[in-house]
Amino acid sequence: MPERSRPLKVVQLSFHADHQRRDAESLMSAWPTMTAVAEAVARVGVDLTVVQAAHADETVRQNGVEYHFVKDEKARRSRVAQRVASLSPDVVHVQGLHHGRAVHSLTRALRGTPVLVQDHGNIEPRGWRRTALRWAFRSIDAVAFTVKDQAAPWIAAGVLGSNLPVFDVLGGSSRFTPGDQREAQKATGVFGDPCVLWTSRLDSNKDPLMMLEAIERSAPRVRDLRLWCCFGSAPLQRIVQARIAASDILRARVVLLGARPHDEIERLFRAADFFIQTSHREASGFSLLEAMSCGTPPIVTDIPPSRRIVGDAGSLTPVGDAERMSDALVDYAARDRARLRSAARARFERSLTFDAIGQELRSIYESLLGAWRRS
Repeated sequence: MPERSRPLKVVQLSFHADHQRRDAESLMSAWPTMTAVAEAVARVGVDLTVVQAAHADETVRQNGVEYHFVKDEKARRSRVAQRVASLSPDVVHVQGLHHGRAVHSLTRALRGTPVLVQDHGNIEPRGWRRTALRWAFRSIDAVAFTVKDQAAPWIAAGVLGSNLPVFDVLGGSSRFTPGDQREAQKATGVFGDPCVLWTSRLDSNKDPLMMLEAIERSAPRVRDLRLWCCFGSAPLQRIVQARIAASDILRARVVLLGARPHDEIERLFRAADFFIQTSHREASGFSLLEAMSCGTPPIVTDIPPSRRIVGDAGSLTPVGDAERMSDALVDYAARDRARLRSAARARFERSLTFDAIGQELRSIYESLLGAWRRS
């Protein structure tokens, strides 16, 4: 363990440079999870520094955390690695599983400091990329996913060693808060009994067609169900629109809102009785976290990260099973909604806040450093 005379010293590191070439202040505003997680770790007594690949050198200190933006446009990110090494950390925490050459350059520069690499929704690689990452990750000391089960395909592909320690930690949280539901409905114009909200992309992974089938099956059994759909990227939009147009039930019950500003999304969550999501796969589930931070009960597919986030504060149904999700909607619509909202928010406050992430990460860092010193 670290010396008692000083706090644990950790560097959180991202090799991902902003394609828009924004300055430090703009990036810290555009990427709020970076600062929120860092500051949560600092609040639990860790001496935390963030090093971020960038297009210009800048240093900023904010809320107990120093942020080093390092100009480095080469694939190996050697200037970034050198900056991290110069800080003499006890542990280095790398964000993302896709910068193999940079990670290799980092571990060489550190010469023995334990390195944790965290997944943020990366797809396990194929072909030469698989070989390259297998080579790069031989020198790391641990990996983190939202749920340990998510490491399985990486281990099966040989990219991660079967004996490599795997930790659970959320990739982020939400600063949304509950609010008055009636006021939120008045402000947003949404309604329904129940009022159901979708905030996912319209693509094959999110499976909006299964969601529409579940709504169509539920509507005859629920008095005034309404579904309101927010989305950005929408490769299946025309197919979704055609599916709605072909159904008398869906035409009467579904409204496609499209993209909405982030502050309006918070009001929509407050207005909704339930949040629905039919994903086949999620890295963490930021929309689900936002829903629960507002106290909006989730009705979602039973995938590992959602299982961890929801706990017993919502419904989990099999992927692709519209009938089971329809039954869940009907069941939850008949329950005491005030109690459901309280349970969702209580679950969030207990296990899903940025402060909870800060505590989890400190425990991981201490465990990793302790194991490294004993080896």
